[in-house]
Amino acid sequence: EDIVGKVSPENIFDYIYAVLHSQSYREKYKEFLKIDFPRVPYPKDKISFDNLVKLGKELREIHLLESPKINKFITTFSVEGLDIVEKSEFKDGDVYINDQQYFGDVPKPVWEFYVGGYQPVQRWLKDRKGKKLTNEDLEHYQKIIVAISETIEIIKKIGEVWGD
Repeated sequence: EDIVGKVSPENIFDYIYAVLHSQSYREKYKEFLKIDFPRVPYPKDKISFDNLVKLGKELREIHLLESPKINKFITTFSVEGLDIVEKSEFKDGDVYINDQQYFGDVPKPVWEFYVGGYQPVQRWLKDRKGKKLTNEDLEHYQKIIVAISETIEIIKKIGEVWGD
């Protein structure tokens, strides 16, 4: 309270959520994050707190797939076919699910992005190998791609505020 005044529990959560996505925080507390819960530092000042709350809230809404940004697909899936996942291959910005069908315009950083020990864009398809994707599945996968793309951008903004 001395630094930022009275705040809601949701603001505190969003601040912590943003801090936990700071690259320098993750690097500094890497070992603690593996085995325990490291401390969350107090905000430097009210301005940085407010900025991190805003970014944390945006990130939280994206991760919960509640943000309106999630429905603005950045990829395509326009080749007719059986929609069966036979493979998961990234080639020239396209993610192939079989020899004919692919999600187009997938950014390479999104394809390579890690959450913990796995890459969600790759893992989601691998978990569905041999299965036919429904229209809901196709939309959900494209939402995941948008969510990760937005996450990458917000992490950069958090770094600017946090001082990465």
